[in-house]
Amino acid sequence: MPQDMPPVGGYGPVQYKRNLPAPGFRPAALVIGMGAVCVWGFYKLGQGIREQNELAREKMWSRIHLIPLLQAEEDRDLARRHMADQAREKQLTGDNFKVYNSDRYVRPTYAVTPANTTK
Repeated sequence: MPQDMPPVGGYGPVQYKRNLPAPGFRPAALVIGMGAVCVWGFYKLGQGIREQNELAREKMWSRIHLIPLLQAEEDRDLARRHMADQAREKQLTGDNFKVYNSDRYVRPTYAVTPANTTK
């Protein structure tokens, strides 16, 4: 019996790959999706930082606008305390002594407050 021999010119190419799509997403789709998520996250981060800056600016301006009111309240309190000290001194000694050599008002560096107050 004769031996089988390959055909003249050889065998045709053998297809070893299957023509099926790869499972899952393509790498390009994954990269684009992750890029979109990162861009959205940085956008939201920028919005948050901008909002915090605006709130800090509003807080600073509200404090700036309150300073005259607080200063006036402190001045009224100091004037009230000064007048009370003058009246107390006049009642105790009969006269107001000048501590400084001028009639100019000198703001006290500290204020003495009573330990307990009654209403």
